Amino acid sequence: MKMKERTADNVHTAFVGEAKAHQRLLMFAEKAEEEDLPQVAHLFRAVAAAEGVHSRRYFALLESVADTQTNLERAFQSETAVNGVHYPKMLQGAEEDGEKAAAIVFSQARDVEAVHAKLYKKALDHLIAEESAEYYVCTICGYTVERKPPETCPVCNAPKSKFKKVD
Repeated sequence: MKMKERTADNVHTAFVGEAKAHQRLLMFAEKAEEEDLPQVAHLFRAVAAAEGVHSRRYFALLESVADTQTNLERAFQSETAVNGVHYPKMLQGAEEDGEKAAAIVFSQARDVEAVHAKLYKKALDHLIAEESAEYYVCTICGYTVERKPPETCPVCNAPKSKFKKVD
């Protein structure tokens, strides 16, 4: 049964708010760690975990999680749309507004989304083979690479040390 529009809008708003809170609190935890306040960082991570639970529950009300092939296809389509349609418009707006920092972030995110789409496509093409791969993510721009990180990020030029292995 489909949710009524007002409730669906409220669930979407709650999802966005909880997902933002989750990320915000993780960033607050990093800052507390930098300031040598481990207990405060621990508190921020604990509350972030709770906000993550909330956001996942709202997401489950909004969208279904299907079988892996369908999920890969949806992820591929989403990355392709974001890369090809949404980020170019955001980038153009930021450039027209003279917002250089936002333009750089939009541009880099657009480029990274194209890489994500390729990774999803590869996974779809080799779903049965289930090849094992390690992934590394640039902590500056989000560039994602298989096997080993490059010496410098091809999107933002961050050094290899800025790549984090995804477990």
